[in-house]
Amino acid sequence: MYEEKPYMSASPTTLVGNVTQDPELKFLANGTAKLEFSIAVNHYWTDADGEKQEKANFFNVVAWRNLAEDSASVIEKGMRVIVTGRLEQSSWEDKDSGEKKSRISVLADNIGLSVSGISEVTRKAKAEGDGKFTKKASPAKASAKPKQVAEDDEPF
Repeated sequence: MYEEKPYMSASPTTLVGNVTQDPELKFLANGTAKLEFSIAVNHYWTDADGEKQEKANFFNVVAWRNLAEDSASVIEKGMRVIVTGRLEQSSWEDKDSGEKKSRISVLADNIGLSVSGISEVTRKAKAEGDGKFTKKASPAKASAKPKQVAEDDEPF
């Protein structure tokens, strides 16, 4: 069986932000999975007058193949994610106006959940044939109390 190996871009980009919409999983004619979603990355600072300021930037994220399918089964709107990958610019001509347009997206090498402040995660089950996901019946809740281990247990 073919195992996809993670790789890093020559010039990696890492973004931490909140998912702004539920990801959209599509399959190309050849069966390749493609996941698209956007994240909001907030920047905070204090201005010269001592006032706290905030600016949100929005980034489109694209994941392919196994990463796309695995991410689609977990990620949903509002979750905080960590995305590493590379920036890629695509250009096209608008069919109606003839105007040239472009967009910069992050092609993801890795996508992870930021567990800061998370109370539970529910892995979604894939519906047959349509590429859409629905929540499974029993969520995996995060435990507030750590499990007790024996003193001689190794941490690895």
